[in-house]
Amino acid sequence: MTQTPTGHTPAQGQARAQFTVPAQHPMVSVLGSGDSLLRVIEKAFPAADIHVRGNEISATGAVADVALVQRLFDEMMLVLRTGQPMTEDAVERSIAMLRASENGTSDGQETPAEVLTQNILSSRGRTIRPKTLNQKRYVDAIDKHTIVFGIGPAGTGKTYLAMAKAVQALQSKQVNRIILTRPAVEAGERLGFLPGTLYEKIDPYLRPLYDALHDMLDPDSIPKLMASGTIEVAPLAYMRGRTLNDAFIILDEAQNTSPEQMKMFLTRLGFDSKIVITGDVTQVDLPNGTKSGLRQVQDILEGVEDVHFSRLSSQDVVRHKLVGRIVDAYEKYDSQNGTENGTHKGGRTKRK
Repeated sequence: MTQTPTGHTPAQGQARAQFTVPAQHPMVSVLGSGDSLLRVIEKAFPAADIHVRGNEISATGAVADVALVQRLFDEMMLVLRTGQPMTEDAVERSIAMLRASENGTSDGQETPAEVLTQNILSSRGRTIRPKTLNQKRYVDAIDKHTIVFGIGPAGTGKTYLAMAKAVQALQSKQVNRIILTRPAVEAGERLGFLPGTLYEKIDPYLRPLYDALHDMLDPDSIPKLMASGTIEVAPLAYMRGRTLNDAFIILDEAQNTSPEQMKMFLTRLGFDSKIVITGDVTQVDLPNGTKSGLRQVQDILEGVEDVHFSRLSSQDVVRHKLVGRIVDAYEKYDSQNGTENGTHKGGRTKRK
């Protein structure tokens, strides 16, 4: 943090903006512990001079940079007024959203504050909310449409946000039950050869869904909800022949469904139900020659009324920052070498 008087005049061709932090907000909430948030801003705008004196923040530099810095602090204050703290990640995502809006690559009017303060579910002392513009649009689409496809790479929150919306719908009595399903592709949907009880057989494939539930509900209540049928977690093969009414249904890892399985699942839809289908079309684990139902369904249902496709990208990854860079690196390699996930489409690693 640089302490300096704020009365100097900017050089020709430059602009200057000054921002006063209201007294009710401690400066540490704006600048971060050890000025960590300020350092993020300074790194994002290296050509701008940002100075702090008391509760006054000023920025001097190119007109476009100063305007964005001013907008950034305005958005940060809107977030802080809700009682939600700002984090380094939230500041970085806010800057990215503002820049996308400024250069015309964003096709919407949503502001960072609108994205970052949209609460989905509060549970066990934490609140689940979207962290990127595409995540917000995905969540909004779930509210507006009966069938929503969430398609994107690992770590973009496709399943987690869908689970949060399912729990929200159950708690608000919009639905009577939640049904969570996955194709057990590693076992070819034939679970009989695995040792143990049915629960033990399906558990390895469904464990990620249980883990998400434990984040959102009291762990002691989950066995009771499952015993009563209010929450059902089962392999996709167990959906055949059923009609699912008054339910919020999530199909996870949908890239590993065959076209026949996808059609079977979609036609399970009953009255007053909602379906969310999530998957990553770059991570197909089906045997060679088997077409992914998730890839095919985009060609079949795109444009059908009340069906929505939400597409997320590496920019929406909310895991460790390195995950987004890994996703980008694989996409670049595949585009240059005609491969999928670094391997030939036949499954053999490409050698140079």
